[in-house]
Amino acid sequence: MSSENRPRLNPAHVSLGGVIFAALFALIVFALTGQSAAGQGLRQKIVLTPKPNILRLARLTPPLPRSRPNSATADVGLAGDASEGLIATNTAAAFNRGELLAFEMSPAALRPATQRLEVRRGDTLMRVLTKAGVNPREGQDAINALTEVFDPRRLRIGQEVTVEFYRGDSDKIGRLLGVRLEESVDRAVGARRHSNGGFVPQELVREFKQGLVRTGVTIDDSLYVSAKAADLPSSILIEAVRILSFDIDFQREIQRGNRFEIVFERYYDDAGRAVKEGKILALALQQDKRRYAYYLYEPTDTGEADYFDETGRSVRKTLMRTPVDGARLTSRFGKRRHPILRYTRMHPGIDFGAPSGTPIMAAGDGVVEVAGRNGGYGRYIRIRHNGSYKTAYAHLRRYARGIRRGRRVKQGQIIGYVGSSGRSTGPHLHYEVLVNGRQVNPLTVRMPTGRRLKGNELARYQEHLGDMLNQIAETPLKTRVAQAN
Repeated sequence: MSSENRPRLNPAHVSLGGVIFAALFALIVFALTGQSAAGQGLRQKIVLTPKPNILRLARLTPPLPRSRPNSATADVGLAGDASEGLIATNTAAAFNRGELLAFEMSPAALRPATQRLEVRRGDTLMRVLTKAGVNPREGQDAINALTEVFDPRRLRIGQEVTVEFYRGDSDKIGRLLGVRLEESVDRAVGARRHSNGGFVPQELVREFKQGLVRTGVTIDDSLYVSAKAADLPSSILIEAVRILSFDIDFQREIQRGNRFEIVFERYYDDAGRAVKEGKILALALQQDKRRYAYYLYEPTDTGEADYFDETGRSVRKTLMRTPVDGARLTSRFGKRRHPILRYTRMHPGIDFGAPSGTPIMAAGDGVVEVAGRNGGYGRYIRIRHNGSYKTAYAHLRRYARGIRRGRRVKQGQIIGYVGSSGRSTGPHLHYEVLVNGRQVNPLTVRMPTGRRLKGNELARYQEHLGDMLNQIAETPLKTRVAQAN
C-alpha cells in the first residue's frame, strides 16, 4: 500500500489514546501499591508560635507537590523562599480543614463532617475509627501513616479522637478525610488524606511563652502540706521531693520553720493563661544549721541535664552493685528452679555467697524503711535512697547496732551480717534493687551517676550558675507562710 493510500492517524486520537493508557496504568499501580503508599515519605510538622499567630509547615522530604491556588488554598501564602517548602497561614483552622494539603475540593467538601469520640476501656484506635463509621481499609491506611508520629498503643482512656469525613454535595458523609488526637496541651498528632489519595502524618506543636515562677514557703507542717497550701503544682512538688530526697530524710529532718524556695518554668498562651509547667531550674531548703541548694545544668560532654550544688557535685549518688566484700555471685536475677520449693519461680534479686557473719554495707545513702523479719526473706532490711530507688537485703544473721526503721544510713555503712535466716539453704545475701517499686536486675540497672564536675566543665558550670542566680534575683519572689489545715 502506498503512503498516499495508507490511513493517516489523527493526532488528537493518538493523544487521547495515550492519556487513557497512562490513566489505566496509573490506576493499576495505585491499586497494587495501596492508598497508604501514596503518602509514603511525606510528613507534616506544624509549629504554632504564640505571637504572631503563625502556623508553619516544616520542610518536607520529599516536598509536597504544589498546585495552583484554588478554593481550598486561596488564603494560604508562602513564607520566605518558595524553594524551602514552607507554608504559613494566619489561622490554625487550616490544620483542621486540610488547606495545607492543596486539595482540589468542591465547596461542599470544604465543610467536613466531624465526629469526636472518647476512648473507652478496651478500645484500640481501629475500634474507635470503626465506631465512627470509617471503612476498615481507610482506617488502617490512616493508622499506618499516624504511626510515624504516634504509637497507637499509647492511646489513653478518656482521650478524644477527632474523625473527619468529606461531606458530599448531598450533605452525606463521604470518604475519610483525617484523624486527629490531642496528645498533650502542646502537641497534636494526626493523619490527613493527601491530594494523591493516600494519608500523610501530621504533627502540630504549639509553642507558648515561657516565664519563671519563684516561690518561697516557710514550712509549718510537712513540706508537702505546706507547699500545697502555697499553691505549688503537684507535678513540681513531686519532682522537688525526688531531687531533695537524695540528701533529705523527709520523715525525720524536715522541721517547722525550715525555709523552702523553688524556681521553675511556666508557659502561657496568648491570653496570658498558664497552660503548663516546665523544668525546675533551682531549689533550696534552709534548715537551722545547713542549707541544701541545687541548680539545673547540662554538662557539655554528656548532654544529660542534672542538678548540682554550688560546688559542682551532682545530687545523685551511686548505689553499690555488690554491698558485701569478698562474696561470690551464686544466683542471678530471673526465673530459676527454687532450691527448696522445687519449682520454677522468679528470683527478684541476686545472691552473694559469703561466710556467716560477713558484714553487709548500705548500697547508698538513705533511710531504713524496714528492719525486721519478712516471711521467707528471714531477717530483712529495706532502704529508701530517694523517691525512685530502694535496696533490700535478706537472710541476715543479725542487724548492725542501731539499725532500725527510720534510721538514716550512709553509703558503705555496715547495716547487718550475712546469715541463713528464712527460706535459705545456706549463708548468703539476697540483694534487690527496686526502681519505682519494681524489682529490677541489680547487675544491669542504670544507677545514678554521683558525678562531680571538674576542670573546664566546672568553670562552665560556675559561669552558668552566675547567670542563673542573676536571673533568679530579677524574678519576683512569691512568699507565703503555709499553715496546715
